[in-house]
Amino acid sequence: MIGARKPGRRPARCYDRRDASIAHDDPVTGRVFRRSLDPALPVAVEASGSTIRDATGREYLDAAGGAIVVNVGHGRASIARVLGEQSARLSYAHGSTFTTEPLEAYAAEIGPRLPVDEPAIYPVSGGSEAIETALKLARAYHLARGESERWIVYARWGSYHGNTLGALDLSGRRPLRRPYEGWLGRFRHVSAAYPYRAPDPDSQALATGDELAAELDRALSAAEPRTVAAFVAEPIVGATLAAAVPPDDYWPKIADVCRRHGVLLIADEVMTGFGRTGRWFGLDHWNIRADILVAAKGASSGYWPFGFVAASDAVHDAVTGHGGFVHGFTYSHAPAGAAVAREVLRILDDEDLIEASRVKGERLRTLLVDRLGAHEHLGEIRGRGLMVGIELVGDRETRRAFPRGARLTEAVVRNARDAGVLVYSGTGNANGVDGDTILLGPPFVITDAELDRIVTVVATAIEGATAAVAATPSA
Repeated sequence: MIGARKPGRRPARCYDRRDASIAHDDPVTGRVFRRSLDPALPVAVEASGSTIRDATGREYLDAAGGAIVVNVGHGRASIARVLGEQSARLSYAHGSTFTTEPLEAYAAEIGPRLPVDEPAIYPVSGGSEAIETALKLARAYHLARGESERWIVYARWGSYHGNTLGALDLSGRRPLRRPYEGWLGRFRHVSAAYPYRAPDPDSQALATGDELAAELDRALSAAEPRTVAAFVAEPIVGATLAAAVPPDDYWPKIADVCRRHGVLLIADEVMTGFGRTGRWFGLDHWNIRADILVAAKGASSGYWPFGFVAASDAVHDAVTGHGGFVHGFTYSHAPAGAAVAREVLRILDDEDLIEASRVKGERLRTLLVDRLGAHEHLGEIRGRGLMVGIELVGDRETRRAFPRGARLTEAVVRNARDAGVLVYSGTGNANGVDGDTILLGPPFVITDAELDRIVTVVATAIEGATAAVAATPSA
């Protein structure tokens, strides 16, 4: 019978919050639907700076910032204090009935930093919600202007925009799309801005800004007149292509194509925002302004589920002047989330952490090149700021990827974790199946000594994993 207890399974132990020893000596194991099939995940109990500690006392250097989330570092007492004070004062007020002081103050403080003209922000609980909000906002904008036929949205292959159905459909990460293809197909895709893989036709990538802009121009021109609503892209591709930086002329040319076709430019800054690339936002590297910008992750540095959509004054005024935005979430406009985000903003400013990301990112890439630059299975080291990608290949000359069955990325992650360093991995970048990447995104408070350790451990992990895989006949 569905739901019946399996023979031999013991009921989950109840947790008594007064028994502090449980957290460290005898962690409770419940029926959690985990994100990993590993039956023996360590139990994280505390963190500070760039280090996470588990229930056994073992320490892990967080070279991934979780999922490229933590920018101001773990264990910030001031953020915990602000969150506690705000929650004690006002934990929840529905956004359709109230606004709140922390939310209004945050909008005023973040607005001047955004690469969006006179931005208005719509706060949500995370990146996927923000993408869904941006898509609906783009549609609402065109409806408000009397262009109801504009519904088509373009994104890129090799992109990642979230895991809700709309965001997943927008994404071009084929391994994640594959189980749900029957539910997808609403959105359209053009080639990835991925110069390293451009020579390979299976990669669905192009090398130059001219080629990529011309392809998008053709796609928009081929659609029925005035039917395309928006183009969505990450300024620098994060998890899917491991910090793939587009050609220098890409964003100016893409912005021009969108402008000529009356198509909204939506920048997905969920991973690239809040200093991750050494500038406040990824688009700042090219001085480009978005019509709509999506942010999350570093906005709250992982201390609260928080993200937002920023709309230009043209988009906001059109929508609000036409009956408002038919949209909302229970936990949007959360005062506690805004309070946390304000404190993260203050820390980034007061400690000059955006500049720290730029300087430390340059040092990290230099150290990696010095240690791995001549490695026979290194494809490319790339990125900006403290978002640094490493692509591994079976053959450097041909850029042939290792086969997926070799599970090279998993071996690198395991080797690094066993040595106490956590990294973020990606697969399928070469052709949707094969391909191995490692993404590094430590907190901006990472020390030079910790950067040295990351490079030593990651290089050793790669050397061990590639040697083992290369020695396997099937690889």
